[in-house]
Amino acid sequence: THTSCKQKLLFLMKRAAAKHLIERYYHQLTEGCGNEACTNEACGSSPGFQRMDNNAAAIKALELYKNNAKLCDPHPSKKGASSAFPENSAKGAHNFSACSNGKMNHKDLQPTREDFRDLNYLTEEKVYEILSLCSETEDYSPLIRVIGRVFSSAESLVQSFCKEKQHTKEELKSLQAKDEDKDEDEKETASGSSTAMEVEPEASASSGDGSSNGENNIQKFGPVEVSVDIDAVRRVYDRLLSNEKIEAAFLNALVYLSPNVECDLTYHNVYAADPNYLNVFIIIMENSNLHSPEYLEIALPQFCKAMSKLPLPALAKLARLWSQYSADQIRRLVETFQQLITYTVISNEFSSDNLVNEDDGVVAATKCLKIVYYANVLGGDLDMDHNEEEDDEPIPESSELTLQELLGEERRNKKGPRVDPLETELGIRAWDCRKPLIPYEDFINEPLNEVLEMDKDYTFFKVETESKFSFMTCPFILNAVTKNLGLYYDNRIRMYSERRITALYSLVQGQQLNPYLRLKVRRDHVIDDALVRLEMIAMENPADLKKQLYVEFEGEQGVDEGGVSKEFFQLVVEEIFNPDIGMFTYDESTKLFWFNPSSFENEGQFTLIGIVLGLAIYNNCILDVHFPMVVYRKLMGKKGMFRDLADSHPVLFQSLKDLLEYEGNVEEDMMITFQISQTDLFGNPLMYDLKEGGDKIPVTNENRKDFVALYAEYMLNKSVEKQFKAFRRGFHMVTNESPLKYLFRPEEIELLICGSRNLDFLALEESTEYDGGYNKDSHIIKDFWETVHSFGQEQKRLFLQFTTGTDRAPVGGLGKLKMIIAKNGPDSDRLPTSHTCFNVLLLPEYSTKEKLRERLLKAITYAKGFGML
Repeated sequence: THTSCKQKLLFLMKRAAAKHLIERYYHQLTEGCGNEACTNEACGSSPGFQRMDNNAAAIKALELYKNNAKLCDPHPSKKGASSAFPENSAKGAHNFSACSNGKMNHKDLQPTREDFRDLNYLTEEKVYEILSLCSETEDYSPLIRVIGRVFSSAESLVQSFCKEKQHTKEELKSLQAKDEDKDEDEKETASGSSTAMEVEPEASASSGDGSSNGENNIQKFGPVEVSVDIDAVRRVYDRLLSNEKIEAAFLNALVYLSPNVECDLTYHNVYAADPNYLNVFIIIMENSNLHSPEYLEIALPQFCKAMSKLPLPALAKLARLWSQYSADQIRRLVETFQQLITYTVISNEFSSDNLVNEDDGVVAATKCLKIVYYANVLGGDLDMDHNEEEDDEPIPESSELTLQELLGEERRNKKGPRVDPLETELGIRAWDCRKPLIPYEDFINEPLNEVLEMDKDYTFFKVETESKFSFMTCPFILNAVTKNLGLYYDNRIRMYSERRITALYSLVQGQQLNPYLRLKVRRDHVIDDALVRLEMIAMENPADLKKQLYVEFEGEQGVDEGGVSKEFFQLVVEEIFNPDIGMFTYDESTKLFWFNPSSFENEGQFTLIGIVLGLAIYNNCILDVHFPMVVYRKLMGKKGMFRDLADSHPVLFQSLKDLLEYEGNVEEDMMITFQISQTDLFGNPLMYDLKEGGDKIPVTNENRKDFVALYAEYMLNKSVEKQFKAFRRGFHMVTNESPLKYLFRPEEIELLICGSRNLDFLALEESTEYDGGYNKDSHIIKDFWETVHSFGQEQKRLFLQFTTGTDRAPVGGLGKLKMIIAKNGPDSDRLPTSHTCFNVLLLPEYSTKEKLRERLLKAITYAKGFGML
């Protein structure tokens, strides 16, 4: 190890020396040595030297380094002048320290020559001064050279556009003492580390429009410490980017800057030594032209690669800073990275042999987009306080655990689903945000989803190696269809693992175990039979819930390849949500169910419903359940709040909203107290005090907000606490090891469980395949689709139920269904039949369109337990 460390040190020293020489060649080409009579043809001061842009100079510098070309010594007129790369200049270090301490000496900005060769960093005033001089002479080359020099050097950018702060005498003495203490360190490092200035809340990096979300963010997380004046940077870009020649200077500088920054972050740990290094990324990302085509080929991909090398604390700080931006500014950042991803995807032919996961530019841009995603979450409407309590009793471990450990098969993710490291660093979860600054949909990249090989991506996700990137670690960029496919792979592999474990367990124990979760139920006692069996499994060995479901109806033939399970789920849901059972209440106006706080059913029944929902996701089945969105938020760990009543209890929500907005005297006019009344199943009133002695506490204009919050807390959380905890426990028995919470938002989980009510039968027709002699041009097939398209909505749902086992569209719509229509003999009086396991419709070749319609309608109308295999 000592030898390898020594070799690495030698490598770094050689690399630093090479970098120093290349920079000297570059400086010689762009600035010259200062001797106007210089005879070196590769020197900018040579009389016959032809000027070149920064990009060409960078390439030429590499060529001169390889050829060991002549380097000029600085002319006496250049002695003491600062280099274009301040890390090689003591004066540069001095300027850096001055900027960092907010004591910028404007004498340092005074050039010794008219072309500003000695300018090492920029301020807004200096840019305008140079621009004014250039405008007078109509020669912008001095400004172009200054921009090229400053914007191609990380050290120069760190010093530029610093926000000045007025210090008291005591602060100045303190800073002076600190500077004296650091003198020795500064001599050794040539550029001392700086003390970041704290931005006052009202002078933060947010936009001039004063976004309220940004102000809320400051209150929650404190001001973000940066020394760069972002508003000044924006004004400078606005003035300069309209000039094409000046814009080209920014582009060329970025090409040269990015590899050096990537090297600094990878090998030199520069951010730890100086947090102000983040200014480089803050300044560059304010360039509103970054998403332009000329940046997408080289400059932006290289810069994204450099940004992706930032350490976790720097990424978090950048996210917090950007969270103070306006929605329009966040959208611009999103568009910048999305443009790069889309451009790269459509410019290449990605496949299973050429994976998009291996494209450095796309991967880096996705990692950068993650920073903006969390900035969007942080800057939105956050609710970090209303969290559901964890279950009192942990879900029991499998009895197979010891055997699994012996076989080297210890259960994966035993500690639960993974959490993104940036979330942990920021101290938030994505679902803490009730409403982001811009819609989540803006972060989804459809071209990327189309070329992503999800089986390979899932493998990289599970293996978790640094060499292979998985887009499942950035689920915000994936659509629901792609994420659902990843979840499908996870579920199937887990099922296969359970079968494998069972087989090995059988060999060791010498007894035959069932590799499936087998449920044998009577059709007219489906709830009782399922409840008894699932309760036994949950108590004895909950790992069996991870096995593939296999349902058998007693006294009926049929092999469960998925269709029988669909019917089982349908029957369970119909019975449990029957209002006569009393487990759930039904709201006629919203068509939604809610937990009945007065239910006589025991907790086991609610646990069963939770298990059923989990099994539906796990076995890729869609359920006809109708819960308000707050149920799915609660499953993700967030309590219900007042705003959730709009969905679950709209009449109550409107009443409480009217109370909050009432302009008169609440106490005298409404005469309500902190005691509320509910009715039980038999219509009897039940009184509940929202506060101790609530019947004696009147609601007033001053305490009405407290009343509303407590009322919502009671209705959505306390009154159904026992029922919901049992429900959630059952759900987690199946999904506790799943990446479900990592991948999906609450509204997407509803889509997974319930499917989509939007039925696009044209998309179904486009995706349908034919077998047994039929094709899309067959006469009967044309008659069939004309008939189906003429159906009403209810008949279309019955058709879907008959053919697929559910009347909902899957995630992604009916176009993802892959239905097959197969010929089932010549014309006859037989009804159409279906294999719901495989979405296959068996259709006889009826002689007339009228007969086809009559037979099909009869089949779908009377199909329950008949004609479905």
